[in-house]
Amino acid sequence: MNVNKKQSMNTEFVAVTNVISNYFDGLYNSDTAILSEVFHPRAHYVCATDGTLLHLNMDEYFPIVDKRPSPASRGEKQNDRILSVEFAGPVTAYARVECSIATKFFTDFLTLIFVGKKWKIISKVFHYDIIG
Repeated sequence: MNVNKKQSMNTEFVAVTNVISNYFDGLYNSDTAILSEVFHPRAHYVCATDGTLLHLNMDEYFPIVDKRPSPASRGEKQNDRILSVEFAGPVTAYARVECSIATKFFTDFLTLIFVGKKWKIISKVFHYDIIG
């Protein structure tokens, strides 16, 4: 790999991990202003943990976040990890991350795209386990 391509990939990796860090902060603080910066407006939120399909768009998801007490306000420990980030080209990335909110421990698969000179999450597909 040539030096310019390697530097570009490092720059994109940092950009993607910054988006994910903001994603974690948005969740921890139940802050949809932050989340609206990291999610593409047409993003999908998908889960089937309980055996039924939950599929929301951002207009449906953000009011749920707005209504719940934030983990920060409840004094919960912020428990976030980026497990992996992979690129499928210069404008597509995938991340596997973990976080927890209240008694739920989440594994999220985030797909990101580079549009409008910014990385945005275009899909969040996740599973959760009940802990504690």
